[in-house]
Amino acid sequence: MEVNDKTLTELLRLTEDSNRMLHKMRRGAVWGTVIKVVVYLLALVVIPLWLYSTYLAPIMEDALNTYQQIQGTGAKAQAQFSDLQNMLNQLKQPFSSQE
Repeated sequence: MEVNDKTLTELLRLTEDSNRMLHKMRRGAVWGTVIKVVVYLLALVVIPLWLYSTYLAPIMEDALNTYQQIQGTGAKAQAQFSDLQNMLNQLKQPFSSQE
């Protein structure tokens, strides 16, 4: 195979063109990876945190307040029941001492 200036020039041009294409491909792969990382970070961390703080946290707070109110109502009912028992015992005492 003969090597002349025209062949060497064409080979140099093709090599430089291939080099530019490879650099573009590498740059595209790097940017694609960066974009994938950002998208996965958004999808797996930021969006769930935002959804929790926007929707789930107020619902959970309301549920917790309702649960505490139910506990408070139960404690009040138990206190009233014990007061009723004490009152009944006080009513029984005069009658039981007369026997």
